[in-house]
Amino acid sequence: QVQLVESGGGLVQPGGSLRLSCTASGSIFSIKNMSWYRQAPGKERELVATITSAGSTDYADSVKGRFTISRDNAKNTAYLQMSSLIPEDTAIYYCNAKAVSVLYISNNYWGQGTQVTVSS
Repeated sequence: QVQLVESGGGLVQPGGSLRLSCTASGSIFSIKNMSWYRQAPGKERELVATITSAGSTDYADSVKGRFTISRDNAKNTAYLQMSSLIPEDTAIYYCNAKAVSVLYISNNYWGQGTQVTVSS
Protein backbone atom coordinates (compact mmCIF):
# COMPACT_ATOMS: atom_id res chain seq x y z
CA GLN A 1 0.00 0.00 0.00
CA VAL A 2 2.85 2.38 0.80
CA GLN A 3 6.22 2.39 -0.88
CA LEU A 4 9.37 4.24 0.13
CA VAL A 5 12.15 5.01 -2.32
CA GLU A 6 15.51 6.41 -1.26
CA SER A 7 17.92 8.25 -3.48
CA GLY A 8 21.04 10.36 -3.23
CA GLY A 9 23.60 7.88 -2.01
CA GLY A 10 27.02 7.58 -3.52
CA LEU A 11 30.76 7.82 -3.01
CA VAL A 12 32.18 10.95 -1.41
CA GLN A 13 35.49 11.96 0.09
CA PRO A 14 35.86 12.65 3.80
CA GLY A 15 34.57 16.12 4.57
CA GLY A 16 32.11 16.00 1.70
CA SER A 17 28.35 16.24 1.69
CA LEU A 18 25.39 14.29 0.42
CA ARG A 19 21.66 14.77 0.58
CA LEU A 20 19.48 11.70 0.79
CA SER A 21 15.84 11.76 -0.20
CA CYS A 22 13.03 9.42 0.76
CA THR A 23 9.72 9.69 -1.03
CA ALA A 24 6.61 7.84 0.06
CA SER A 25 3.96 6.92 -2.46
CA GLY A 26 0.84 4.83 -2.63
CA SER A 27 -2.43 4.87 -0.76
CA ILE A 28 -1.30 7.19 2.00
CA PHE A 29 -3.67 8.65 4.53
CA SER A 30 -1.07 10.14 6.83
CA ILE A 31 2.58 9.86 7.79
CA LYS A 32 3.47 10.33 11.41
CA ASN A 33 7.20 9.84 11.80
CA MET A 34 9.93 9.54 9.22
CA SER A 35 13.34 8.26 10.14
CA TRP A 36 16.70 7.41 8.69
CA TYR A 37 18.54 4.30 9.80
CA ARG A 38 21.89 2.98 8.70
CA GLN A 39 23.65 -0.34 8.79
CA ALA A 40 27.31 -1.03 8.23
CA PRO A 41 28.68 -4.53 7.61
CA GLY A 42 28.94 -6.48 10.84
CA LYS A 43 27.01 -3.89 12.82
CA GLU A 44 23.43 -3.58 13.96
CA ARG A 45 21.08 -1.27 12.18
CA GLU A 46 21.02 2.00 14.07
CA LEU A 47 18.68 4.93 14.18
CA VAL A 48 20.31 8.02 12.72
CA ALA A 49 17.58 10.65 12.80
CA THR A 50 13.84 11.02 13.22
CA ILE A 51 11.40 13.77 12.40
CA THR A 52 7.81 13.80 13.61
CA SER A 53 4.78 15.15 11.81
CA ALA A 54 5.10 18.25 14.00
CA GLY A 55 8.69 18.81 12.94
CA SER A 56 10.43 17.66 16.10
CA THR A 57 13.80 16.08 15.37
CA ASP A 58 16.16 13.72 17.12
CA TYR A 59 19.63 12.54 16.18
CA ALA A 60 22.11 9.88 17.12
CA ASP A 61 25.03 11.30 19.07
CA SER A 62 27.42 10.28 16.32
CA VAL A 63 25.81 12.59 13.76
CA LYS A 64 24.68 15.55 15.84
CA GLY A 65 25.85 18.81 14.36
CA ARG A 66 26.65 17.18 11.03
CA PHE A 67 23.35 15.75 9.76
CA THR A 68 20.00 17.47 9.39
CA ILE A 69 16.71 15.71 8.82
CA SER A 70 13.81 17.57 7.26
CA ARG A 71 10.56 16.81 5.49
CA ASP A 72 8.28 18.22 2.86
CA ASN A 73 4.81 17.05 3.77
CA ALA A 74 3.31 18.19 0.48
CA LYS A 75 5.67 15.83 -1.32
CA ASN A 76 5.63 13.05 1.29
CA THR A 77 9.39 13.31 1.28
CA ALA A 78 12.04 13.24 3.98
CA TYR A 79 15.60 14.41 3.51
CA LEU A 80 18.85 13.78 5.28
CA GLN A 81 21.45 16.45 4.66
CA MET A 82 24.82 14.94 5.51
CA SER A 83 27.87 17.14 5.86
CA SER A 84 31.40 16.77 7.21
CA LEU A 85 31.21 13.11 6.30
CA ILE A 86 33.69 10.71 7.83
CA PRO A 87 34.53 7.10 6.91
CA GLU A 88 32.51 5.88 9.90
CA ASP A 89 29.39 7.17 8.14
CA THR A 90 29.80 4.50 5.47
CA ALA A 91 26.69 2.31 5.52
CA ILE A 92 23.49 1.49 3.77
CA TYR A 93 20.98 4.13 4.72
CA TYR A 94 17.35 3.11 5.04
CA CYS A 95 14.27 5.27 5.19
CA ASN A 96 11.50 4.31 7.58
CA ALA A 97 8.04 5.79 7.85
CA LYS A 98 5.23 5.19 10.27
CA ALA A 99 2.23 5.64 8.02
CA VAL A 100 -1.47 4.96 7.79
CA SER A 101 -2.93 3.93 4.46
CA VAL A 102 -6.28 5.10 3.12
CA LEU A 103 -7.62 1.74 4.32
CA TYR A 104 -6.53 2.70 7.85
CA ILE A 105 -3.74 0.16 7.91
CA SER A 106 -0.95 1.37 10.14
CA ASN A 107 2.53 0.04 9.50
CA ASN A 108 6.19 0.82 9.64
CA TYR A 109 7.40 0.92 6.06
CA TRP A 110 10.96 0.53 4.85
CA GLY A 111 12.77 1.55 1.73
CA GLN A 112 15.30 -0.65 -0.01
CA GLY A 113 18.25 1.43 1.13
CA THR A 114 20.88 3.54 -0.54
CA GLN A 115 24.62 3.06 -0.18
CA VAL A 116 26.75 5.84 1.24
CA THR A 117 30.49 5.36 1.03
CA VAL A 118 32.93 7.87 2.50
CA SER A 119 36.44 7.17 1.31
CA SER A 120 39.46 8.89 -0.12
